[in-house]
Amino acid sequence: MADEWSTLPLEDCMAAIIDYRGKSPEKTTFGVPLITAKIVKGGRIEKPEEFIAEADYEDWMRRGMPNPGDIVMTTEAPLGEVAQLDGRKVALAQRVITLRGKPDVLDNTFLKFLLQSNPVQEELRSRGTGTTVVGIRQSELRKVSLTLPPLAEQKAIAAVLGALDDKIELNRRMNAMLEATARALFQSWFVDFDPVRAKLDGRQPFGIDPGIAALFPGTFQDSDLGHVPMGWKATTLGACIGFRSGFSFKSQDWQESGVPVVKIGSVKPGIIDLSQVSYVSEEIAQQAARYRLSTGDMLIGMTGYVGEVGLVPPSNNPPLLNQRVGKFVMPKAGTESLAFWYCTTRQPEFRAFVEARSHGTAQANVSGEAIMEFPLVAPVPEVLDAFNRKCQPMLERILSNHAESRTLATLRDTLLAKLLSGELSVADVALAGSPATD
Repeated sequence: MADEWSTLPLEDCMAAIIDYRGKSPEKTTFGVPLITAKIVKGGRIEKPEEFIAEADYEDWMRRGMPNPGDIVMTTEAPLGEVAQLDGRKVALAQRVITLRGKPDVLDNTFLKFLLQSNPVQEELRSRGTGTTVVGIRQSELRKVSLTLPPLAEQKAIAAVLGALDDKIELNRRMNAMLEATARALFQSWFVDFDPVRAKLDGRQPFGIDPGIAALFPGTFQDSDLGHVPMGWKATTLGACIGFRSGFSFKSQDWQESGVPVVKIGSVKPGIIDLSQVSYVSEEIAQQAARYRLSTGDMLIGMTGYVGEVGLVPPSNNPPLLNQRVGKFVMPKAGTESLAFWYCTTRQPEFRAFVEARSHGTAQANVSGEAIMEFPLVAPVPEVLDAFNRKCQPMLERILSNHAESRTLATLRDTLLAKLLSGELSVADVALAGSPATD
C-alpha cells in the first residue's frame, strides 16, 4: 500500500454524524419519505413505504438535515447496510445513521464503498452487541478504522466503482420499465378487455397490429367470473399449467459450497436472488436431479412471504428447488409460453388470493393445491400466443440484464477489495479498460 495512505478513526473523518435513535416519528400514508433500515439494501435505497407529514418535518429533523451525497448506514436489524442520498427530500428513521465526510479528508462516494468493504464490515460486526439482533452504539461506530488514500485517489476509485453501480442501476430501471410494460399490456388485454370493448364500440383497438386485433372477439358472454370475451373461458390456474414442490433436503445435506439450492429466502418478487442460496454436494444433487432448475423457471414462495413470484435467472451453476418453494410447470420449456402466466401471478389479486388461503400463526404457509385454485379468464390460444410472442423479448431482456448486473456486481466487489488493499491502482484499472464503459 502506498505510503501516503492513512488510517484514521471514523470520527476524525466526519463533518457530521446524524443519529435519530431514541426517537420515533408519527407516520403517515403520504408526505416526506421515511428512510427506514428495512429499505436500505445492497448499496441502494428501495422504494419508501412509510412517510411523515410535511408539517412535522422541520421538528423531526432538528438533530440535523441530510444533504445530497450523505451516506446512510443501518445500525441494527441489519447492521452495516449503506446507501447514498440523492437530492430528494427525505426523513431519517430510527436505526439509520447519516455520515458526512470532511470535504478535505473523505469523499462521500468513496465512503459508501469503503463501508461495504469486508474489513470495515467485519469491524462493524466485531464492535456490535446483541445476540438475536446485532447493533452498534455510536461510541463504537466512531472508533471504526478507515484506511484512506489521498483525496484525489478516493475520488478516482469512487468514479471507477460508481460507473459499475450506475450500469447496475440502469439495468434495474430498464427491467422495471420492461416489466411495467408487459403488465400494462396484460391489464389491457386480459383484465380490462380493451380490444374487445373497442370492437364492440365499432372502434379499431388502439396500438394493436390489425392482424392481432382480428384475433379478439367483438362481444362478451356470461361466465362464473362475470362478462368475459366471447369464446374465452372462466377456469383456474391449475387447469392450465402444472405445479411441482421442491425436494426435501436433510439438515446434514447443507454445506458451504457446491450446487446451489433455492430456499424460501431466495424467492424475491421478479427475479430469484441466487446470492441468497444454500449448497449441497454433487452426490446429493444427483439424488435430486429432477428438481434442477432452468433459466426462466417461475417459482413461488409457499412459506413466510407467501405468493412472491420470481423467475430463475441465468446461472453457470443451475440451482435445485427446495421444499416450500413451488415451481409452475409451463406448457413449453424456456420463456416461449411464460409471459401470460408470469403477468397473471404478478397481479396484486393473485398475491391477495394466495395470502387469503394461507394458514399458520407464527409463519404463513400455503399449499400448492390452494395456489392452483386461483380463478382466471383464459383467452383463446391464438391471443395467448400473440401476447407471449410480444412479451417474450421483454422477459428475456430482463433475465439478461439481471445476469449482466450480477457479473458487474462481482467485478465491482473484486475491484473494491483490490483497490482498497492497494493491490490494484486506478491506473491499472484504466489500463485494462473498464467493462462498465466498454
